[in-house]
Amino acid sequence: MNRLQTAKKIVAIAAVLPVAAGFVWPGELWLYTLAVAGLAGSALLWVMAERRNHAEQTRRTIHTIQAASIRTLNHHRHDWMNDLQVLYGYIRMQKLDRTIEYVEKIRDKMAQESKIAKLGEPALVNYIQSFRAMTNAIQLCVEVEDGVMLQDLPVDSAKVAESLIDIINAYRFAAVPTGGEPSMLTMKLSMDDEALYAAFYYQGELSGEQRFASKINQQLEGAPLRPVHTGQPHGSMLLRAEWRA
Repeated sequence: MNRLQTAKKIVAIAAVLPVAAGFVWPGELWLYTLAVAGLAGSALLWVMAERRNHAEQTRRTIHTIQAASIRTLNHHRHDWMNDLQVLYGYIRMQKLDRTIEYVEKIRDKMAQESKIAKLGEPALVNYIQSFRAMTNAIQLCVEVEDGVMLQDLPVDSAKVAESLIDIINAYRFAAVPTGGEPSMLTMKLSMDDEALYAAFYYQGELSGEQRFASKINQQLEGAPLRPVHTGQPHGSMLLRAEWRA
């Protein structure tokens, strides 16, 4: 980046000097020719520097995405290995009832993951699937009702997805690490012909609750927001939001 800034300064100076010389020695044709050549060369060098900078930024972005994908895959692989080990243990102990119960649990988890994948907004789907690779301070559980697809909403689905991500991030950054069991955030999504409904259930402590509430209000500006404290133990809190046309 420092090399790019230095190159841009050199290009700018190379373009300005012939023009300045033309004012000092007016009437010199060779100065005007040099000025035009300098401007053309400077423009070419500027474009080349911008392209190189863009290519470098793209390379870094791709590397970051690839690294995040690898972390996400490792987490999913670890989860599946744990499930297989539990099933293997039940089978070896000939606990058929527990085996069937655990298989049904896996089936339900796969059904929810399928519903998440069908939400229709890649940014939100990728964020949810990679959340475990981002933090250990808070666990995210997403429950999606049948038929929920953001692209079927009568509103801008991309902005809704962005708002949902921002709300989850607000919880993630405000969650207080406990050193023991992580905090739990559950997001439930449902919809009808008129609106999308999102309910957030949080169990844990939040730092800077006023800043947190202000952040939530900013993310949901223009959308009805009804935060409700349920009074349940362990700091459980319910927050509802809806998006209408």
